[in-house]
Amino acid sequence: MKIIKQLFWLFTFSFAGEVLSYLSPVAVPGSVLGMVLMFLALQFNWIKMEQVEEAGEWLTNNMAILFIPAGVGLMTNFGIISSVWWQLLIVVFVSTTLMIALVGVTVQAIIRKAHKKAAQVSETPLSWKGERVVD
Repeated sequence: MKIIKQLFWLFTFSFAGEVLSYLSPVAVPGSVLGMVLMFLALQFNWIKMEQVEEAGEWLTNNMAILFIPAGVGLMTNFGIISSVWWQLLIVVFVSTTLMIALVGVTVQAIIRKAHKKAAQVSETPLSWKGERVVD
């Protein structure tokens, strides 16, 4: 019964995302909206992690099975894809390279900011109740 309740929560947020996607003028997939709603519900403690944890772990562990329909869809449309394979390859290569570079630059900026903040904290003199404390 516990798994059924957990799946109920997952399907409820998935359904809510699909409804929002249908009603929204912006083209955002319902599954993405459902995940955002689930994240917000977990973040604001509207539901507890324990209420969806086991079902979520099971879905994550069996994710390969969920990609089989997408792979079959690619095979059935191979004739269309074969005429533009090089364009798809270029797009995948360029977008992957740009994403890796963007993540690298972002991580370096965060690390630099953390080091600067740590250096500033260590340079400020310690004080306790208005009195300066000598190291």
